[in-house]
Amino acid sequence: MKTIIDLRSDTVSQPTPAMRKAIAHADVGDDVYGDDPTVNALEELVADILGKEEAAFMPTGTMTNQVALRTHTESGDEVLADIQAHIFTNEGGASGSLSGVSFHPLLGRHGIFTAEDVRLAIHIPNPRIPAKIGSPQKLMCLENTHNAGGGVIWPIESIKEVTGAARACGLKTHLDGARLWNASVASGILEADYAEPFDTVSVCFSKGLGAPVGSALAGNHELIARARRFKNMFGGGFRQAGLLAAGALYAIKNHRARLADDHQNARLFAAGLKELPGIELDMFRVQTNIVRFRYTFASSETFIEQCHGSGVAMKSSGHNGIRAVFHLDIAEAMVERALNVIRAVAEKQAV
Repeated sequence: MKTIIDLRSDTVSQPTPAMRKAIAHADVGDDVYGDDPTVNALEELVADILGKEEAAFMPTGTMTNQVALRTHTESGDEVLADIQAHIFTNEGGASGSLSGVSFHPLLGRHGIFTAEDVRLAIHIPNPRIPAKIGSPQKLMCLENTHNAGGGVIWPIESIKEVTGAARACGLKTHLDGARLWNASVASGILEADYAEPFDTVSVCFSKGLGAPVGSALAGNHELIARARRFKNMFGGGFRQAGLLAAGALYAIKNHRARLADDHQNARLFAAGLKELPGIELDMFRVQTNIVRFRYTFASSETFIEQCHGSGVAMKSSGHNGIRAVFHLDIAEAMVERALNVIRAVAEKQAV
């Protein structure tokens, strides 16, 4: 059977043998009772890395984001976020179903909006209109790196400006840091520095770090105590979760620095794509491990299916976009093999 070069997502990577060994030998307890030693060790390490008082381990990034929404809001509240934010567009409508909140979408550029965008989105009090008519605005969410933006990194100064504007307007702040590890490695800025302006921060272990399961939500003791209530309410009450936490612990300790390899492979891939017929790609957006591009000779689905048939799996994005994501199972030699497949498909379509 032909080996597929799987670029659909960084979530498709397999646990390494050393990670499997760590999982197999993990000390476990009962996380619901707070006595799983491996979960506790993971939560302490994550809180320390992010510069927060406490962290709570959960199964998925969607759960950490949705628990954060529920922690900060009440039903009927409004949340500010980029129009392409994962928490808004890719979490199954959970925000409305689980928390009863609505979004006020901000028109960012590659997912990055401005302090002025925040200020203009705030409802202006009008003495002739009862305040109770509008939705209370309670929270602003930011995503770093921004998935739909192509793995673009938020500049630290822009983060400070928009969170400052949010606080001045009375909003709490949440960072969807699913790929914050990538942002930190690529920029050299510590995760804690990125996290500092936010009330809560979520990070994933099952993307670039390569763990099979897991995410964590960090914040102060009061917020995380409230978050743990909703974690259990939403079905996140683990038992012997140390088996899963062990994979995440191993990933944090051993796979963070190597994210630079994924970023290099993404740049090599993007540079090769730009030379091919029918490809439209903005190299500015290739800042971490995600490459987003357009194919103009056929529909994205047709192009993807032909590439998959020749051994390269990618994912469609929107009406005519394509996404390729690099991860620990993609070696540098596989980049050229993937480009050769794509080149053959593109040149065939160009005839």
